[in-house]
Amino acid sequence: MKWHNGGIMNAPLKHLSAHTLRRAELARRMGCGVAIIPTAPEHLRNRDSDYLYRYDSYFYYLTGFPEPEALLVQIAGPTPRAILFCREKHAERELWEGFRYGPEAAQERFGVDEAYSFAELDALLPKLLADQPALFYAPGADAGWDARIIGWLNRVREQARAGIAAPTEIRDIRTLLDDMRLRKDESEIATMREAADISAGAHIRAMRATRPGGMEYEVEAELLYEFRRRGAQFPAYWPIVAGGANACVLHYRENDKLLNDGDLLLVDAGCELDGYASDVTRTWPVNGKFSTPQREIYELVLAAQDAAFKATGPGAHWNQPHEAAVQALAEGFVKLGLCEGPVERVIETEDYRRFYMHRTGHWLGLDVHDAGEYKTNGEWRTLEPGMMLTVEPGCYIRPAENVPERYWNIGVRIEDDVLVTPTGCDVITYATPKTVAEIEALVGQLPGNTIGR
Repeated sequence: MKWHNGGIMNAPLKHLSAHTLRRAELARRMGCGVAIIPTAPEHLRNRDSDYLYRYDSYFYYLTGFPEPEALLVQIAGPTPRAILFCREKHAERELWEGFRYGPEAAQERFGVDEAYSFAELDALLPKLLADQPALFYAPGADAGWDARIIGWLNRVREQARAGIAAPTEIRDIRTLLDDMRLRKDESEIATMREAADISAGAHIRAMRATRPGGMEYEVEAELLYEFRRRGAQFPAYWPIVAGGANACVLHYRENDKLLNDGDLLLVDAGCELDGYASDVTRTWPVNGKFSTPQREIYELVLAAQDAAFKATGPGAHWNQPHEAAVQALAEGFVKLGLCEGPVERVIETEDYRRFYMHRTGHWLGLDVHDAGEYKTNGEWRTLEPGMMLTVEPGCYIRPAENVPERYWNIGVRIEDDVLVTPTGCDVITYATPKTVAEIEALVGQLPGNTIGR
């Protein structure tokens, strides 16, 4: 591998890390100028106790660097350079807080061209900004960084009489990075497949642990246990464990109610592995047997999801899976007496939204609701191989005078993670059971389980 002035020259691509390739692609898209991408700050939970640290997704996408107090400077142009600022090695702080790479080890480990102490930011950033035509960063994302960057720009402007110019253009770096993050590379797909497999195991464990008389939080504990047991660092979001009527609350979070015989349990839970999210929802009967009304609604949602899968593939636009799911649900609502036909009128008037009020999916990646626009130039984005999204139709039926009582308080959502492939789509959460037969064979079967006893 040949290096020239900090840039990669004729380097075999297969020998470069994914993060190095992403930085090179970002520099190419920038054309010229300098980008500033800080990681996330640490956050206080209460008094002197911090939340567990989680890095900024944009920063991690470009560096793989996991520590707080870090910032990437990407310089684009004839001789692109990637410069990392991070914490110094500090024996006493490492005794209290754990290992730090320090600039020297970080440069070698993460493949950046240069690395400096985070304490040197104020001294070095004005120099790096000087005579650059454009600055790329995320204005408005953090008021503290906005103020600090403006301060650096003002220091450059103070040197105008010496012939030194500040960037004349400021561009939002997220516009470039969001488009890059939409298409997952091989390393990202491999990680997301592993996260999907862990989440599948967690849902299976939760199904097996469910019994009447247990508590929602006991099922939550089984999910979290399986995530961590299998090596996932975090839940990708706090699990929704919603029994009975709670399943009709889309973002239910209390997870503290009794699991009643005869109710359904909706579980929306996915792990985060090495920064990448999975997002899975399943719904199952607390007692292990769907009632007839529950089964009717469940199989309708399952059919809607299948219709959405068939509409997901390269060349389809973003909204086609949603349109397919809505068509299937509206037909089912009319058939079951939840909506009055014809189906076309139910869709046109959006009468179906009484029971299905959310979209059928979202982008998935480093964030659960991942980066990327859904429309470009006013048109729905076309799906391409490498894009990762969720497919999650649902049905939520609250008691009402014009709703058949047998369906009251039934809430069902079925969600899977889907990779767009050159020929269609690949459901990477396929190992999570979802047919009626599969679910009824699993619920309550965890050996030695005492939930609800």
